[in-house]
Amino acid sequence: MAPAMSIARRVAQVLDCFGPSDPELGIREIARRSSLPPSTTHRLVAELVELGYLERSANGSVMLGLALFELGQLVPRQRNLRDIALPFMEDLQQATRQTVHLAVRDGNEVVYVEILGNRGTDLPSRVGGRMPAYCTGVGKAILAFSDPEVVTASMNAGLVPRTEHTITDSDRLLANLAEVRSTGIAFDKEESGPGILCAASPIRARNGDVVGALSVTGRSGMVSLDHVGIAVQAVASALSRRVVYPPSRDQRLSSGLRSTPRALSDSS
Repeated sequence: MAPAMSIARRVAQVLDCFGPSDPELGIREIARRSSLPPSTTHRLVAELVELGYLERSANGSVMLGLALFELGQLVPRQRNLRDIALPFMEDLQQATRQTVHLAVRDGNEVVYVEILGNRGTDLPSRVGGRMPAYCTGVGKAILAFSDPEVVTASMNAGLVPRTEHTITDSDRLLANLAEVRSTGIAFDKEESGPGILCAASPIRARNGDVVGALSVTGRSGMVSLDHVGIAVQAVASALSRRVVYPPSRDQRLSSGLRSTPRALSDSS
């Protein structure tokens, strides 16, 4: 007999039902998507509303609450890297007049930590949104400087075509990543979405580890990849000099430190 599902997993199944195209859901739909009994779903939703993790809308459905947003702002890796990167992103956005993304890797995907958008450009990306690493500029910038095991895992997860330009052949992707390592710039030429062009560069800590990536993104015909590629590489390089990689877990324990790993602003 399968072990009973924990409360934490049940709550996670409820919250995972929501997405960019489904900001509001009824309890019946949540029960269907989560595969939880209606009575269990009703009880969990009521408790999450009481705690502020969900909120009720005027039509009786529920949506993610502000308490979740507040918690998200406390994630150390996101908060610290974003705080350091924001002034650099502002300069890059003003220089290119395009949309600037800051992203980190989570498994085989990238998560957008901050976006400074060009109001005249309609792009599908959003803060907190995810995309496969293999088909995005920021993802390829990160993969190119990651351990081989990370790249292999990304390819083994499947190189699913998102457009006719998506690289779906492992050998082609490896060759593309080798070029990124050589130039320091990754390009997305309508690989993640139709009409989307992007140039990205990695953010690397002083020990060489890649901690994220910056990108400049625009619509085809509205952005010059050669121009913005040089700009994003210069800014990512300057930003990398401000990121100090934390000591390893063994070093933290031996020195008596208990803080979680995070990016720190260089005060020197």
